Amino acid sequence: MTTTMSEESQERSLTREVEAVQIPSGDRIDLPALTKVRITQQLGGSFTVMTPYGLARIEGSNADALGPDLAAAQTDESTTAETPKEKLPSGVEPDEEAIWQQLKNVYDPEIPVNIVDLGLVYSMNVEPNEKGGYKVDVQMTLTAPGCGMGPAIAEDAKSKVVLVPGIDEAEVNLTWEPAWDQSMISEEGRMILGLV
Repeated sequence: MTTTMSEESQERSLTREVEAVQIPSGDRIDLPALTKVRITQQLGGSFTVMTPYGLARIEGSNADALGPDLAAAQTDESTTAETPKEKLPSGVEPDEEAIWQQLKNVYDPEIPVNIVDLGLVYSMNVEPNEKGGYKVDVQMTLTAPGCGMGPAIAEDAKSKVVLVPGIDEAEVNLTWEPAWDQSMISEEGRMILGLV
C-alpha cells in the first residue's frame, strides 16, 4: 500500500519507545518516546522515517507508536493481508503467482519500488518438503553490496512468502552474482522512478 500524506501528517512524535532499523546500516536502535520523526515512505507494511539519528525503518506492527490513525489503518491492512491461511488439498501445489505477488509487497526502505520490479529477485523455486507441504527458495540481491538492510529485506520477504497457502517454509538468500544494475528494473519500476 502506498500512502500519500500531507506535510503535517508526515511529522510525528512517537507516542512510546519503539525499535527501528537504521538505514542503510541495518543496525537495530531504540527510538525514545516523543522522538520527532518524519514519515518519508509507507510501503509494504512498514514505515521509513527520518529521525534525529538519520533514516530508519519502523515495522507496521509498531504503527501505534506513530499515532492512532496509522495504527487503525495498519490494523485494517493486516486484517486483510493475514486472513487465516487455507490448507491446500493433498497433491495441489501452491500458486506461484501468489508467491510473486507476496514478493511484490516487499520494498527497499529507500526506494518506492518493490523488490521484484527493481529486479532484485533472481529466482524463486517451489519444492516439496519433508512435512508434506512446500518450501520456497528465493535468490535475490540488493542495489548495493554494502547495504546493511539485506537481512531485514530478506526476512521481510520470507515472512510474506509463508503467508501463501501450501507454503510451510521459505529461505531467502542474498547473492551478488550477477551484480545488479538499473537495466534489471521492470518497465513499471522505471515509470515509478521516472527513468522512462
